[in-house]
Amino acid sequence: MTFDINARASAVAIETKFQTAGLAGRFLPQRIAVVGQGNTDAVYSADKRQVTSAFEVGGIYGFGSPLYLAIEKLLPANGDGVGSIPVTVYPLVDDVSGVAALGDIIPSGAQLEIAAYRISINNILSAPFVITPGDLVADIVTAMTTAVNSVLGMPVVATDNTTEIILTAKWKGESSNDLKIAVIGSTTAGTVFGITQPKDGAANPDVQSALDKMGSIWETLVLNCLNKTDTVALDRYKDFGEGRWQPIVKKPLIVFSGDVNLTVAAAVAIPEARKTDRVNAQLVSPGSLDLPFVVAARQLARIAVVAEDNPPTGYSGLVADGLTPAADEDEWDYTERDEAIKKGSSTITVENGQVVCGDIVTFYHPDGDPEPAYRYVVNIVKLQNITYNMNLIFTAPEWRASPLVPSLIADNNPTVNPNARSPASARAEIAGLLDFLGSWAFISDPADSKKKTVAQIDEFNPNRLDIKLFIKLSGNTRIIAIIENFSFFFGGA
Repeated sequence: MTFDINARASAVAIETKFQTAGLAGRFLPQRIAVVGQGNTDAVYSADKRQVTSAFEVGGIYGFGSPLYLAIEKLLPANGDGVGSIPVTVYPLVDDVSGVAALGDIIPSGAQLEIAAYRISINNILSAPFVITPGDLVADIVTAMTTAVNSVLGMPVVATDNTTEIILTAKWKGESSNDLKIAVIGSTTAGTVFGITQPKDGAANPDVQSALDKMGSIWETLVLNCLNKTDTVALDRYKDFGEGRWQPIVKKPLIVFSGDVNLTVAAAVAIPEARKTDRVNAQLVSPGSLDLPFVVAARQLARIAVVAEDNPPTGYSGLVADGLTPAADEDEWDYTERDEAIKKGSSTITVENGQVVCGDIVTFYHPDGDPEPAYRYVVNIVKLQNITYNMNLIFTAPEWRASPLVPSLIADNNPTVNPNARSPASARAEIAGLLDFLGSWAFISDPADSKKKTVAQIDEFNPNRLDIKLFIKLSGNTRIIAIIENFSFFFGGA
């Protein structure tokens, strides 16, 4: 109904109508997928599950499991995580031939004074235990065993073996070899702790079973809880991720693994062998005792929020609190960070004792390419958003099966059909999107992109609209080079 145009009496007439909002100009909603194992002794479904807390994950997949420890960093109890971004776990079940890593602690010596200790497993602390003069080795082992097993989130199970404490990873596979044991406490009170670091973990589960469950959901960011050296898993991710770039699927993703190697040479060994891999990326904390996937999870918590709220913005300077960096002298210097980026590794700095994200990159760095197109993760996030918006436009009801004509207004082809669309209609829709992308700094020079946008009905298929456009992604401030000239004031009148 429209207000009567013949009415003359004073009035304020307001007509309310529903109108479909323009679909172009939205940020892609980010989603996080976590691929990892539960505890060996937990019984759980391998079906994917959206989760909202680490407590929920612990109750289903086991406290101290890779899934639990990862979600604890993405969705910490204090709320300082990814917020409302959906987090879905894709559970892996131990391989039938899997073996859990084993380590041990053997106490010896005579205690000279009362002292309290804790056992640290990758910076996860046990309850304190006290050793007093006269305690037997068996008493110390019992106290240590109780201290470890009393903390639900411990990634190991302690077994009292009378003269030693056996520490068994809560999951099976090569990734359990990343566990690291330390005893925190006095080093002069008499008792000495001989430590054998966990080893002999073998046979990771195959991640393909998890990837097969992803289906049509657009998981944008994926956390890999297996060790980065599992190149079979990396190949699975790469093949799957390349499939998500395909024109019909159009749902690209990035897979993050963790790395704690101390040297750049060790950290880039895997990326250097995968120079055309634009799917996999690693998040690092050189020399840290944190579990690699925990390092990746906490940094990803920061990255995901920026990708959700302001996708053209990069990630340098994000503080990944909750991680424990190595000693200051172990931090990579600028030359080392520059080398790492060029060889496919992300970087961090340590500022005020906290891990701070540096350049976040994929493995992609083909030989001879000074500025690889798929190097920076933020650029892939930009492309995800552009693809998402383009898809919104052309899968909208107005375009589905609409009559397709050369022109809506040409003298030789007039139409009054409101559903009709033409190449000019497509260019107009894209122009609106380009304006949005330019206004939010996804791209630079949208005017040039508009000029270069071509749309036409295919010469062999009247049901096909061919569109080609050229966009220039905006950069991100990574280097600021300042020349500071100076002189002296020599006085004078």
